[in-house]
Amino acid sequence: MILSDKRILEEIEKGTIIIEPFQRDCLGTNSYDVHLGKYLATYKSRVLDAKAHNEIEHFEIPKDGFILHPGTLYLGVTLEYTETHAHVPFLEGKSSTGRLGIDIHATAGKGDVGFCNTWTLEISVAQPVKIYAGMPIGQLIYFVVEGNIETLYNSKGNAKYNNKTTRPVESMMWKNKF
Repeated sequence: MILSDKRILEEIEKGTIIIEPFQRDCLGTNSYDVHLGKYLATYKSRVLDAKAHNEIEHFEIPKDGFILHPGTLYLGVTLEYTETHAHVPFLEGKSSTGRLGIDIHATAGKGDVGFCNTWTLEISVAQPVKIYAGMPIGQLIYFVVEGNIETLYNSKGNAKYNNKTTRPVESMMWKNKF
């Protein structure tokens, strides 16, 4: 089941959901709108290697916006820092974002219970589009978890995305053994 607006507010009051900064007008019927942070990143190499540490270059979105182009993967970040201690968070694009031809994640829309961080976005576009820091970019949806959780994400020793950040984080696939 997806949490309703009233239930999200109850969970925020209990401290099982944390959204910073929180703006009441960003709360939808059953979701919370998140915004694009001021940092983007691109990979230094045009050819990525799943077994290698692919480095990225960070840059700040200018006040007058930045044009995204097809054929490049941009890593973005949410303005909002979130913590989810009792539910499964999902990040989805807003319909207005999609109607501009912007995809905000390639595959990583689901968070884990215990995820405490900003969300790195895997942004691609269908045609050139100008974006701005602070624009609505997605929405968080919270699902009820069935059963007890053995290990929360923020307490896993091998969790690859636990370091608190305000900048996009590159793939850590290279830390896997395969």
